[in-house]
Amino acid sequence: MLQVKTSYTPNGSTLDNDRAIVKIGINDGEFHAYDFLLGALSACFQATLAEILIKRKLEIPTMEIIVTGEKRQETPTTLEWTKMDITVFGQVDEQKFLRSVDLAAKYCSVHTTISKVASMTHEVKFSRS
Repeated sequence: MLQVKTSYTPNGSTLDNDRAIVKIGINDGEFHAYDFLLGALSACFQATLAEILIKRKLEIPTMEIIVTGEKRQETPTTLEWTKMDITVFGQVDEQKFLRSVDLAAKYCSVHTTISKVASMTHEVKFSRS
């Protein structure tokens, strides 16, 4: 079972589970609701990609995933689009990695959920340094 607790107080709000506590709200130093959604997409995508790489007996490289998105103006303000910019550091078989990324987009549950309302793209860059 998945569970998080949100505590709302006049002095600040938090989202927590038994592993971590995060400040939420609209102020500096606080996560907004869509920060969590984009973060969930990145985390799910990376975990799904790692599983695929392991199954394909490929090395899991160091990588950075930057997720951007834009909400619609009309109500409800669901996401209109998202883009994942994936930078891979080090030596990898680029073609096999790109195929694994495509599979991760297909099998990541958060990606699939968001794709019901938003246009989704990803771009992979390889950095040898």
